Amino acid sequence: MLRMSIDAKRYWNEKEQLFVTIPKHDLELEHSLSAISKWESKWHKSFFSTPDKTKDEILHYITCMSKKEIDPVVILGLRDTDIEKINDYINDPMTATTFGGSKNPGAKRIITTELIYYWMISLNIPFECEHWHINRLITLINVCSEESKQHKPMSKKDLIARNRALNAQRRAALKTKG
Repeated sequence: MLRMSIDAKRYWNEKEQLFVTIPKHDLELEHSLSAISKWESKWHKSFFSTPDKTKDEILHYITCMSKKEIDPVVILGLRDTDIEKINDYINDPMTATTFGGSKNPGAKRIITTELIYYWMISLNIPFECEHWHINRLITLINVCSEESKQHKPMSKKDLIARNRALNAQRRAALKTKG
């Protein structure tokens, strides 16, 4: 969770021709599956497949990340340094686990929150994890997926080939014909 304090600020509102004061505000933001789901429900597009988000989309996502209701004036009063700090938090992997390169680098798949929820269900990951930092959740999904691949039973063809190789190895070691 990212906790940050937004200092009080006063600025001139051209539209209404008056000074606006934004009070000091403390934000608690979480870059999570539930926040991304809220964002996708408004914009009707994949968060992950939209690298160039508009300013409105970015500010709305910051609102989605908050667990408490945020006054829109506070969001509009965010400075560039505040948004940069939020972006650093979003891009933080939140884990030491790493994976090798993609097995199929040419494959481009649109990832939506529904797909991530499906992965969670199929891998028996509890729904409480939807509030984790999204990078950490994706890492857990990758770990569970890799672990489940390693424990799959062998196909009949692979089992026969393995047994044939083991038998040949034993015959050679014992110098017998079978």
